[in-house]
Amino acid sequence: METSVTIIGIVIAIIVAIPIYYSARSNAANKSKILGIKKKFNPTHPEEFDLTESQSNKTLTLDQKNRRFILMNFNPNQQESTYLDLKSVSSSKLVLTTEGPSDTIIKIDFEFQDKDTAKKTTIPFYDFDDDRIKQISAYQDHQFAKKWLKIIQDSISR
Repeated sequence: METSVTIIGIVIAIIVAIPIYYSARSNAANKSKILGIKKKFNPTHPEEFDLTESQSNKTLTLDQKNRRFILMNFNPNQQESTYLDLKSVSSSKLVLTTEGPSDTIIKIDFEFQDKDTAKKTTIPFYDFDDDRIKQISAYQDHQFAKKWLKIIQDSISR
């Protein structure tokens, strides 16, 4: 009786430990990638990007003092990072692309208006084709984008 209980306990512990190990390893790798990207855009002081948040393979970070912004997209289809100096931006907004009569969101972009020129810079945030969970992720990403739009607009207006 004691041997079988011990074996079952060990098997359950292994079943629980393996996903935790891989999750921790993946989290450490992502933190390393994020730090590497921050160092790419600010080699001497990457810690100045003091506000960082991640959701759905996307990480947004902001240097509130120097008003710099990085959007990192870790989608398996396209991994990219986009840097923007918010000092040169006069306004920002979200651009939603919808499809069909149900107004299904298929794309969300951040759009920034340059102060000196009429040039608009568009940074892709969400694309339905890259989404694995489809519409559930679209709603979450839309809420996340709205939250960060407010943070960015507050930083621009300073």
